[in-house]
Amino acid sequence: MKKILVALSILASLLSSAYADEKIPVLSTQELVNVCKLPASAESRSFCVGYTTAIYDTYLATRHPQRAKPFICVKQPAPKRDEVIGDFVKWAESNPQTADKPAAGTVLGFLAARFPCAKQ
Repeated sequence: MKKILVALSILASLLSSAYADEKIPVLSTQELVNVCKLPASAESRSFCVGYTTAIYDTYLATRHPQRAKPFICVKQPAPKRDEVIGDFVKWAESNPQTADKPAAGTVLGFLAARFPCAKQ
C-alpha cells in the first residue's frame, strides 16, 4: 500500500510540475480590439460584449467596498454598452503601446479613465 501511495505521489508531483511550466495564453488588447471592431459578426459581437461585461462585473464583485476605494464610477443613467465598447476600440487604437498587454487590465484602465470617481 505504501509503495502505491509513494508511486502516486511521485506521479502527481511530476504532472504538477509539467503543468506549472505550461504557459496559459492571455487575450491581448489587440486581439480584443480586432474582435470588437464594427461591423462585427454576431459571434464576434457576443464575445466582445460578454468579455468586456465580465471584466467590469468581476471588478464590481471582487472590490471590497470598505478596503478598496473604487476607481471606476459609472454615473446613471449609464451610456449604452456599444458606445463604451466603441470608445474603448478608439482609445486602444490611439494607444498602440497597450496592444500586447493583457486585455482585461487594459479595459479596466480605460474604464477608470472614462468613468473616474469624484475626489473625496
